[in-house]
Amino acid sequence: MQTQIIYVSPLGNIRLTAEDDALIEAAFDVAATMSQSSTPFLESVCLWLDEYFQGKDPGAPPAICPKGTEFQLRIWRLAQQIPFGYTATYGTLAKEAAREMGIPKMSAQAVGGAMKRNPIAILIPCHRVVGANGKLGGYFGNDRRKIDLLTLEGQDMRGFSK
Repeated sequence: MQTQIIYVSPLGNIRLTAEDDALIEAAFDVAATMSQSSTPFLESVCLWLDEYFQGKDPGAPPAICPKGTEFQLRIWRLAQQIPFGYTATYGTLAKEAAREMGIPKMSAQAVGGAMKRNPIAILIPCHRVVGANGKLGGYFGNDRRKIDLLTLEGQDMRGFSK
């Protein structure tokens, strides 16, 4: 059974959708699509986000179950391995994915395409993935939000550009 609530964050509303006891969506700036109904699981997600937005590393996120292709799931899993307060490049993730898949190489653009379809903002931290040239890359159509999230995690933004 799916349940949904709107979490009010300092960076905008986030629609949280859970299926049983796993988060399947955390989407900025979208309206609820069903009646809002909090559950103990969704409350735990909100507590995790509360701690995150206080600038603290909240530790392992609550259970997530993103829907995507095998490739997207691989890239999102790799993004989840980037620690709080750190970044990785699209190219680094591409190299690791290629290694895992046993192929000689993969494009950074393929990683960017998977990140663009990330259904679970913040908990799958695609905001931590940046270009090797210091460019931030996009973030749900809002570069300012990506900057704010990285700043919240203690990143020195002087080396990055839009």
